[in-house]
This record gives sequence, C-alpha cells and structure tokens, in this order.
Amino acid sequence: MRPRIGRIRTWLATAAFAFGAHTVAAEAPPTVLVRTSVPQYGVIAQPVRAYGVIGTAQGSTLAVTLPYPARILHIYVQNGQSVARSTPLFAVQADPAALLASKQAITSYRLAKDDLAHVQALYAQSLATRSQLEAARKAALDAKSALDAQRTLGIGNGTVTVAAPANGVVTRLSAIQGDQMQAGAAILLLALRASGSKAVPNVILGVDPAAASRIQPGDPVSVKGLSPEADGVSVRGRIVTIGAAVDPPSQFVDVGAAVPLAGAGLLPGMHVKGRISTQSGKHWIIPRSAVLRDARGAYVYQVGKDRHAHRVDVTVRIENGDDYGVDGALDAAQPLIVTGNYELHDGDAVRTQAQGTAEKQQGMAQ
Repeated sequence: MRPRIGRIRTWLATAAFAFGAHTVAAEAPPTVLVRTSVPQYGVIAQPVRAYGVIGTAQGSTLAVTLPYPARILHIYVQNGQSVARSTPLFAVQADPAALLASKQAITSYRLAKDDLAHVQALYAQSLATRSQLEAARKAALDAKSALDAQRTLGIGNGTVTVAAPANGVVTRLSAIQGDQMQAGAAILLLALRASGSKAVPNVILGVDPAAASRIQPGDPVSVKGLSPEADGVSVRGRIVTIGAAVDPPSQFVDVGAAVPLAGAGLLPGMHVKGRISTQSGKHWIIPRSAVLRDARGAYVYQVGKDRHAHRVDVTVRIENGDDYGVDGALDAAQPLIVTGNYELHDGDAVRTQAQGTAEKQQGMAQ
C-alpha cells in the first residue's frame, strides 16, 4: 500500500511541476532575436554611374595656330605633356612674304608721318591747302591701321616663340621641325584644364536618360580609370554642362565635367568611369535591410525602452548602395532593427543578438 501511495505522490508532483512550467511558459511572451544599429542623420546623395572619355568634351580643346605662314624652327613639347600658361610651345620663322609685308607696313607708316608733318608745316605758312592737309592725315591714319594689323599678327622681326595660352595638356602635335605651316593651320591641340568659375568641361560622360534629369550643374563627380592599374586613382570634380538630347549612337545623354587632372595619371583620351552625386541632402541614413513595405508604405522598427519593437513610418528619398536616405519620426536614441524584422509585428518583444548570445552562454554554464 505504501509503495503505491508513494508512486501516486511522485506522479502528482511531476504533473504539478509540468503544469506550472507550462503556465510560466504560457505567461512569458515569445521574443524575436534581432540585430540593431544606431540611426545616423547626415548628408547622403543619389549616385549616378557614367562612363566616358577624358578630353573630348566640346570646348575643352584649343587649337594653337598662326595667322601667317611660317616654318617650324623648334618644338619644345611632346604629346601628353602637361604645360602651364606661358610655357614655350614652339618657335617659328615667318614666311619671307609675311615678313616683307610687316616691314613694309613699318616703312609706310614712317613715311606717312613724315609727309603729314611736312604738309602741316606748309599749311601753317599758307603754302598748302586744307584738303591737302586732310589727305595727309588720312594717309597717316591708314598707314597706322595697317601697321597695327601687322603687329597683331605678332611677326615682329620674323622669329617668334609661341607660348601656351592656358594651362593644359598637349594632345596632338601636327608638325615637326622644318615643316612649312599655312596660316590658320593647327600646329598642336591643347586640352584645357578646369580652373575656378571659368572651368570648361574636360571629361565627357554618358548617363542613362532616366537619370539625366536628376543631374544639376555643380554636382560633385568622382572619376577614375577603367584599367586595373588606374582603378585606384580617383579624382573629384564638378558637373559643368548637361546635354539636352540623347546621343543617337550611344543612346546616352552626354554631361561635361570639369576635373583637375594634374598629377592624377589620367591622360586625355583615356576611358574612365564616373560617379555623380545628385540630389544631395540631409536625411536619416539607414541600411536597406531595415526598411520594410506593406500596403501603408515603407516603415522600420525601433526598439523602445520596453524592449518591444515599434513601427515608424518612413519615406525613402535616396538610394545609395546598401544605404537609404529616409525621412520620418525616427529617434536617434532608440536602436534600429536591421535584421530579424521580417518576423516582427508592431509591439513584439525582442532581444538583440548580443542579448541572445549572453542568454545562451548563461544557459550552457548552468
């Protein structure tokens, strides 16, 4: 009889323990293991990727020419060389006919001045008429205009050294020493460098037409080479011009960027890739994984002081790689749930990954 009573007591104790454990389990709300981060408020931009070539934008290349025929005496630069303003480019000897015309203009002006002085002296003595005086004055003025025109050509004594009109890079030499060049012929091409408010585009980039409307003059752009060797070289500049039509061959919209290339190792003619930062503004910067969507729109979860998840509705303004720029009533003091949020409902109890790891280690120790 006693053994039987003992077994009954044991059974009752086991049943009571199980019932109590079940009650405790039922009373304890389930929690979801999540990972969190701290929301940051700052400047974020919408990137636009583009591909193009250095030194091909309209207006970025200057042809260096002469207004008179001449023979090349010396070339002081070479293709690809970077030059500063006033750097000597080449020396020329003016064509004999052009030099003769220059000297004749000097002689004609001297003679016209002397003749005018003589007629003025005669007129003062009433030995010349007023019409003769006016004719002498006109001849002197005409001779002076002809001389000024010759001086504008810059022939001088016939040997001239031509200097760089601006900072740039020599992209093409069209002459060698000894060549006879015609007036107006391009002796070399100079790719201009960007400088200050007068910057001209020296990099042309093709962008998707759908993204072109987001680009504004002045937007920052980062340019780097396509080759593995040049991939680590990144140069920052600004957008200067934006095309108003789609280029038929490429089906892209051309945008011109002013980028300082000195010392960057990026040469005219190189193919490059660009990253244009558009629509820059201040927003909450959060990971993409933190944003969920339903019929009400985009939202995130933040962990309150009660260790429960609380929904916060947001509006996505910027997409930048793995981050979003959003607007909404976020609290910088409350952790933002970035993973585990798909299993949540508003008000669910949560524990962070660090908390979950600590609880597991404590259970193993026990």
